Amino acid sequence: MIHQFNFPTVIRFGAGAVAELGPYLVSEGLKRPLISTDPIVAGLPFFKKILASLKALGLTPVVFKDIHKNPVKSDVLAGGDVYAQNNCDSIVGIGGGAGLDVARAIALRINHREDLFVYDDLIGGDQFVTNDVPHFVTIPTTAGTGSEVGRSAIISEDDTHRKRILFAPKLLAKRVFADPELTYDLPAAVTAATGMDALTHNMEAYLAKNYHPMADGIALEGVKLITKSLEKAVNTPDPQSRADMMLGSLMGAVAFQKGLGVVHSLAHPLSTLLDMHHGLANALMIPYGMGFNIEGQETRFEALAHALGLKTHTGQAVVDHLFALNDQIGIPRKLSSQGVKEEHLEQLADLAFADFCHPNNPKPVTREDFLKLYKQAL
Repeated sequence: MIHQFNFPTVIRFGAGAVAELGPYLVSEGLKRPLISTDPIVAGLPFFKKILASLKALGLTPVVFKDIHKNPVKSDVLAGGDVYAQNNCDSIVGIGGGAGLDVARAIALRINHREDLFVYDDLIGGDQFVTNDVPHFVTIPTTAGTGSEVGRSAIISEDDTHRKRILFAPKLLAKRVFADPELTYDLPAAVTAATGMDALTHNMEAYLAKNYHPMADGIALEGVKLITKSLEKAVNTPDPQSRADMMLGSLMGAVAFQKGLGVVHSLAHPLSTLLDMHHGLANALMIPYGMGFNIEGQETRFEALAHALGLKTHTGQAVVDHLFALNDQIGIPRKLSSQGVKEEHLEQLADLAFADFCHPNNPKPVTREDFLKLYKQAL
């Protein structure tokens, strides 16, 4: 069964929902969609099936797939050029966080022609997002970032790889087709890393210091869905576990409008400096970041432990559970397993302290705190 709910984007959720894409575009009078994705997704059978279904309805899809796994500004500019050269009239983002972030940034770029990073939210650039954006649709292929329901894109500078945030309510998709069938063929390692990314979003959103009771409720429910389905989705997947993971991922992205925290600030530099997959970086760092946050947040950790289904409702029980869950799904415990070395830690700490997420952490994080956490995780 396919369900529809709005939060605030119209979301079509359920197995087979992607089949509605073509008829929807036709109903909106759109004919030449730019399909933004990544090179891996572009080669998969379901992607080719989507293209064929669009062409069968008389549409002329144009594929843009030349993006980095941690997207950079030149990816966005190239995609905007492809849009203009082919007289496209809409944008469909298909993929995980990278593909959807690039699609959203291209949507911004089309009618906003200043330097892309003029629109960086961290320097007040959202005030300049005043023009219309092309009709924008998202289709997630992983249960991780939840970018399909977001209103921001994280794009890095080409030279320094510093991450920048492009944000505006105008960048919300007009329609989301969330079809868990598209995740059925994901490798176990990708399912594990993206799933822990989704869990991190929900847990950090719940702990973030901003006041948002609605986001808190969504985050706790997202934690419940993910904790009951992630191990199964990785090791013995079935339709229900895949559906629950996609919904939990989507909920995490809705919830983290409240903010994120120390774990993301630990993870971002691992992608910037060492090109580590974002989900894997979060998965590695979440037990350490959660351990740091326990003091002063005991009541919140009690609620998290309850949502995780733990018998002991303490912060340490949550941390122990995260380590055990990582073990069950093949996530290593130490950064050294991914090539991180002692010589990287000082620069990682500098980057983490400069990151934009930890100001929303429930307790302050100093540079020395970051260095200590990296040393614990090494």
